[in-house]
Amino acid sequence: MEPILHGIILAFGLILPLGVQNVFVFSQGATQPKLLQALPATITAALCDTLLIVLAIFGLSVIVLQFEWLRISLMVVGILFLFYMGYAIWRSVPKAKETGKALSIRQQIVFALSVSLLNPHAILDIVGVIGTSALKYVGTEQFLFTIACILVSWIWFFGLTVAGAAMKRLDGTGALMNIFNKCSSIFIWGTAIYIAIGLR
Repeated sequence: MEPILHGIILAFGLILPLGVQNVFVFSQGATQPKLLQALPATITAALCDTLLIVLAIFGLSVIVLQFEWLRISLMVVGILFLFYMGYAIWRSVPKAKETGKALSIRQQIVFALSVSLLNPHAILDIVGVIGTSALKYVGTEQFLFTIACILVSWIWFFGLTVAGAAMKRLDGTGALMNIFNKCSSIFIWGTAIYIAIGLR
């Protein structure tokens, strides 16, 4: 039970704080016409986290951190994606207003990939915390630790999507969601600027 509890607590500790990935998944649950239409973003984010967790535990992602040029390149691409995503969410209009349109499946997948795989903070957290924590386990215990971390990620993202959809039902006019979109965009742009400053 120790590796399972350790994995659950550790994964929740890393995923709970407000971040661009969480904001994006929640916003899709709230802006898509139907809950099922928000699943591309949810599933993509969960799959990306699963990939990063597996790579971190098996030590492969450390290779990326050993090459400065590769790390910088990923950060620059990530910054550009964040600026564009912030712009797209800022322009999106809640469906209740019957103007504008929600992000397409392709846009959801691209944006979810960018905030998941091109976010240096997420990569460092998963590699530095989950990857190193897994070193104390071997064999079956390491497998259970890995599964626990992955399950927390999937449950969390689906929960965020459902929470976003619930907020949409409470917000009949779309006004609250419009404010949330604007705040989300500002938060995403702020994150991009913060990462850009870190490149200096």
